[in-house]
Amino acid sequence: MTAPTHHTTRRTARFRKLSVAGIATAGAAAAALTLAPSPAQAAPVPANASAVQVAAADAPAAKKAKKKYADNLDGWIKEALDIMKSEHIPGTYEGLHRNIMRESSGNPDAQNNWDVNAQNGTPSKGLLQVIQPTFDAYHVAGTPHDLTDPVANITAAANYAADKYGSIDNVDSAY
Repeated sequence: MTAPTHHTTRRTARFRKLSVAGIATAGAAAAALTLAPSPAQAAPVPANASAVQVAAADAPAAKKAKKKYADNLDGWIKEALDIMKSEHIPGTYEGLHRNIMRESSGNPDAQNNWDVNAQNGTPSKGLLQVIQPTFDAYHVAGTPHDLTDPVANITAAANYAADKYGSIDNVDSAY
């Protein structure tokens, strides 16, 4: 074996310096990525994922999945309360439930065909027995524009009650 020349020794030393510097830089970059991952690193996407699945994986983590509610009186009240909270409409589960049970016994298809409103051609309908003009005036954006939709009926009635009585909780008779 031949002895290394001065030229070979300098090249090896320079290579070692570059290697150490490269490793240090790569290590710092890896540490930074570990401490603050980018959104793309948040959730791995399978190779066979569809475009829709990839788009969903790229959505910001702060965006929550749509909450699921039971399709019954309990679920309708809970969904209405979440909407009411986001719209700053006061009311409680107890206040809504008490008024619903008095007005419709929990039947979203209930309709009053005998009172003065019905005689004037605008019968009260739905869980909280709302007439169409009141529903139209107090409809809460983001709910269906359907008087007998349970959640739309509850939120519109609660919005009306908040305007007239301060809260649906303050209503203890027909309103």
